[in-house]
Amino acid sequence: MALVQQGIDAVLESAMECDLLVVGGGINGAGIARDAAGRGLSVVLCEKDDLAAHTSSASTKLIHGGLRYLEYYEFGLVRKALIEREVLLRSAPHIMWPLRFVMPHAKGQRPAWLIRAGLFLYDMLAKREILPASSGIDLRRHAAGKPLKPEFKRGFVYSDGWVDDARLVVLNAIDAADRGAHVLTQTRCTALVRDTAGNNDAWLATLQKSDGSVLSVRARSVVNAAGPWTAEFMQQAAPGRQGQNLRLIKGSHIVVKRLFAHDHAYIFQHPDGRIVFAIPYEDDFTLIGTTDLDYHGDSGKVEIDDEEIRYLCELSSYYFSKPIVPADVVWTYAGLRPLVEDAAADAKSVTRDYRFELDQDGAPMLSVFGGKITTFRKLAEEALDLLEPMLVPEPGQRRRAWTEHACLPGGDVFGSTPQNKSVREFGQFVQGLQHAYAWLPAALVARYARAYGTRIHMLLDGRKDVAAMGEEIAAGLYAAEVDYLRRHEWAVSAADILWRRSKLGLHLPRETAVSLDAWLLQHPLLQHPSVQ
Repeated sequence: MALVQQGIDAVLESAMECDLLVVGGGINGAGIARDAAGRGLSVVLCEKDDLAAHTSSASTKLIHGGLRYLEYYEFGLVRKALIEREVLLRSAPHIMWPLRFVMPHAKGQRPAWLIRAGLFLYDMLAKREILPASSGIDLRRHAAGKPLKPEFKRGFVYSDGWVDDARLVVLNAIDAADRGAHVLTQTRCTALVRDTAGNNDAWLATLQKSDGSVLSVRARSVVNAAGPWTAEFMQQAAPGRQGQNLRLIKGSHIVVKRLFAHDHAYIFQHPDGRIVFAIPYEDDFTLIGTTDLDYHGDSGKVEIDDEEIRYLCELSSYYFSKPIVPADVVWTYAGLRPLVEDAAADAKSVTRDYRFELDQDGAPMLSVFGGKITTFRKLAEEALDLLEPMLVPEPGQRRRAWTEHACLPGGDVFGSTPQNKSVREFGQFVQGLQHAYAWLPAALVARYARAYGTRIHMLLDGRKDVAAMGEEIAAGLYAAEVDYLRRHEWAVSAADILWRRSKLGLHLPRETAVSLDAWLLQHPLLQHPSVQ
């Protein structure tokens, strides 16, 4: 024990101090760090890889209530998610937008009256200001019927939203950093113990960066938002403590060349009760997913398998006139959903709601289990409502929840507060940028507008012509953008830039990643990245 205490004393002499240490740079960790920093707490967030490197960049990329969860009577979860849809859409209209979903109907599926009733309930569970209501459609007349087989004559259409999931994580991290948080990527929490010499009033954490250097942190509280590694991390910090059990569900997706010309998405029903989405993606592609399979392998090595690819192709081919075969697949991705174990018989019926596990045997540690990307903001708000009274004992000194009425970075397209206008008239914002930056190709300005919103002005600050953008490293990828991503968005590798900060990897030759990584090595940053 004497040696342990000596080690703790050495850590205390050089430790960075904070109110809250957040472990995990996915959507829940980034959202909690943002909320906490906005309430005036000092925050350190560490992520062992890149932001959104795992689950949070492997979603179906939907902001949705979860229509199918109504079948499992999860009305509270669906209502919470439905309320959040428009809150999120207003906060970041550059990376999220409304999307209409078409559900073809055929004999042998859920009865039409049941679907109508479910959609009516879906429309009524939460107030809508932006999204239109559901309706029945004649697929023989509607544009969405053209790519489908002729036997699908009727269907239904309803509203939800689309999101660039990885950029959503990055924007939360930017906002947290802008409000004073220290965001440390490529940094693993290798040890976490309570400071017994200080009456257990703090946690002592050892953070190891990818270059081997070590940083010590003394935190008054910890949030364990490690996603698929949450239970493992909790056991590391509090051995023997019994908490929630995680059920890891693998969700896999395929991407094929664009299958239809209209801007609606599809939701397809499968006889086994599962559903699959087919979504317009990156202009030239269609995203198809997801699968729901229990997973028991290495959480760090999750890949789609051949059977899942066949399943997604076959189900899509059941609906589309043009058959889809594995050879059509141009890209795949898979991720783990760390869901709360609820004894459900099959993976598709496991609850998507979240749970908290609060360890108060000394300095508090809040572990986050489950959740879905649509409810991340509410999850973060509730997490801080639990923790803040322990960190700020005087009620009069506590700050109110604030994120519901705040834009995410770049989302303030028509003012500093979220507005319906920002969603409805985003096209006008893009046109204004194309006029202001007429020296750049209009398509490139449109991409910048969608990726960066109003932060496009930071990217293009001081530049007056294409030559000022620097080297064109790959088609449409200039040194100016790469420099911006490295300095302001924690990007360090080609994968960060081509697959998480953007999806340029879909549009560029495969060898681009190799050449970009080489370019990054040849052009080291002259100063440490910062966030502004």
